[in-house]
Amino acid sequence: MTILKLKPACKDYLWGGQRLKNEFNVEYDGDVLAEAWELSCHPDGPSMIENGPYAGKSLKEYIDENGMEVLGTHCRRFREFPILTKFIDAKDNLSVQVHPSNGYALQNEGQYGKTEMWYVLDAEPGAYLYYGFRNEISIEEFSERIRTNTLLEVLNPVEVHKGDTLFIESGTLHAIGKGILIAEIQQNSNVTYRVYDYGRVGKDGRKRDLHIEKALAVTNRVPIVQHGENYPHIADCDYFTVDKLDLDGRLTYRMQGNVDETSFLSILILDGEGTIHNRGEKISYRKGDSLLLTAGSGDYTIEGKCDALLTTIREKANPIRAGIIIGSAKIQMGLVNDQNELIAVREYETDRKKTAAEIVDEVAEKTLALLEENKVPLDQCIGVGVGVPGTIDRRNGRVIYSNNLRWEDVSLQEILGKVIPCPVRIANDADCAALGEAVAGAGKEYSDVMMFTLGNGVGGGIILNGEVFEGGIMGGSEVGHMVVRQAGRQCTCGRKGCLEAYASVPSLLKAARQRKNREVSLQEIFSSLDDIDMEEVVEQYREMLGTGIVNIVNLFRPQLILLGGALSPFVRQMIPELKTMMEEDCFGGVYGTIPELNVAQLGDTAGMIGAANL
Repeated sequence: MTILKLKPACKDYLWGGQRLKNEFNVEYDGDVLAEAWELSCHPDGPSMIENGPYAGKSLKEYIDENGMEVLGTHCRRFREFPILTKFIDAKDNLSVQVHPSNGYALQNEGQYGKTEMWYVLDAEPGAYLYYGFRNEISIEEFSERIRTNTLLEVLNPVEVHKGDTLFIESGTLHAIGKGILIAEIQQNSNVTYRVYDYGRVGKDGRKRDLHIEKALAVTNRVPIVQHGENYPHIADCDYFTVDKLDLDGRLTYRMQGNVDETSFLSILILDGEGTIHNRGEKISYRKGDSLLLTAGSGDYTIEGKCDALLTTIREKANPIRAGIIIGSAKIQMGLVNDQNELIAVREYETDRKKTAAEIVDEVAEKTLALLEENKVPLDQCIGVGVGVPGTIDRRNGRVIYSNNLRWEDVSLQEILGKVIPCPVRIANDADCAALGEAVAGAGKEYSDVMMFTLGNGVGGGIILNGEVFEGGIMGGSEVGHMVVRQAGRQCTCGRKGCLEAYASVPSLLKAARQRKNREVSLQEIFSSLDDIDMEEVVEQYREMLGTGIVNIVNLFRPQLILLGGALSPFVRQMIPELKTMMEEDCFGGVYGTIPELNVAQLGDTAGMIGAANL
C-alpha cells in the first residue's frame, strides 16, 4: 500500500465559516469550520487514514509502524514529520500574528518555528490580507502601536484574488482577511504569537491572549518583498517545495510522475475529480481530498480534471552537521559541511568525576555554543552524530556498556535530544572513525573498508557497501575482542588472548616495561629495534596485529584495510611485513584477492567526520 487517503482534523476557531464543509467535502457536524488539517502528524490535530489496512489509524501511527524511511532520505534531517497542510476558511478576519524561527521556537517552545505559504482558493471582491509592514519601523514604535491599538495603520494590506500565492517566512507579521479561502502548506508547528485581535472574545467570554513580548523578539520590522526565485515552483524553501497541477480534463487529462526514495509526495486536491494509479493501486479523488504517496512509490499517474498542490521535500541547501566523540580522555566536537570538511572544532578533557548524564548535558550545551559561535542557525544543522567507545544500541540510541567510560545503560540519544533540537544518532567511536575515513579520507574511493583503531583499546569499524556494518543484533563489531592467542594475556574485558590485550597502546607499553623493568615510550620502542628486547616486543605486536587483520580479511573480504589511532604513525613501517603475512595466511593467498593495506589519513578528526555522517 503506497497511496494513503487522509481524513482531516477539523478546527472550529471563532472566525471560521461553512465553505470547507459545503464546498470541499469535509465531513464535519459543527456550526463553524475554520480549518481542516488535511495532512498532519501534529498532536494538536492529527489526520487519519481512510483506506486500506491502516484505515482508522493516524498518519503518525502509520509512520511509527513503517519507519521514517517512508518519508524519504531528504526527511532524515527532521525529528518528526516535516509539514502540515490545511484549508482555511476566513469568514471573519484572523488575528494579526507572527511565527518564530526554528531557533527561537525550539529554545522557547520546544517545537519548530513556522514558515508557510498561502495559495488563494477564492476571495470575495476587495478582500485583502496583511503582509508585513508598509515601511520599516522601530521596535519602540511597534510596541507603542500594539499598546495603543494603532498597529493596523502601519501594516501592509494586500488585495488578493483566486490563484495568488504568498510566501510567509518566519518573522513576517501577517493576517488573513475575511472573505478569503486559502490552502496553506507550512512547517509542522502550531506556534503562533498573536499581537492584535480586534478586541474579540473567545468561547469563554474573555479576550484572547496576546503574546506581545515574544512577538517583539521575533518580528521582522521591514517591508517584505516577494521575488520570483521560486520559479518553476510556486513555493520552494528548505522545508517544502510546492508545485501546481492543472488538468482541464480535455487537452490535459493525464499527468505522470515518479516518487523516488528522496521524498514522499503530498497531493492536495483543490478542485475536480478523477483517479490516481500507483503500483497496481487505483484511488479516486475529488475536491478537498488529501493523498500521500510514500517515498519510493515509483511511477504514478493522475487522471481526470483537477487543480492540485503537489508538495515534496528537497535536499537542504548548505547543510551543517555536528560530529562528537566522547572519549575517556577527551571530548571532541566538530561542525562538518556538505563537502565533509571540518569548519570548526572544539576539544576539552573528559571529567570522569561527572555522571554520564552530566557529561552528556555538558556536551549538548557546548555543541549549541559551537553552533552559535560559528553563526550556524539551529535549522541549518541537520543532524548530530555521537561516537562512544563500547557496546551501542544504535536503533534505540543507548550506550549499553562502555568499559572506558564506565557507563552502563545510558540513554544518550534521549538525553541529548532534550537539549539539541535536531536528529541525533549514535554509534561506536571506532565505527565513526572508519566511516570518516570512508567518506573523506583514505577509504573514499572504496565501498568496503575495514579500519583498526589502535589506541587505548583496539576498535574496529567495518564499512560494507558504504554503510556501517552492525550485524543482526545490537552492539556492532568488536574486532578488538577477537581471540588471537588461546589462553593468552588478560584483557580488560575479562577474557584472555584478545587482540586488544596485545595491540593497544597500554598493552604495548606494558610489554616493553616488563622487558626493560622501566617506563618506555612509544618512540623508544619503535626507534630501538637494534635492541633485542624491543625487537621482540615489536615482533610480537606485529604478529598479533597481523593475525587480527588476516581474520578480518577471511571473514569480510574488504577492499581496503586501514590502520588508525595513536599507533598508526608507528605501524606504518610494519606494512610490508603485514602485507606478506596477509599473502601467506589469508585464504587463497596470492591466488586470491588481497586487500590494500594502508594507514588512515585523517588522524583523530576521522571520528568527528564519521559521526557527522551517521
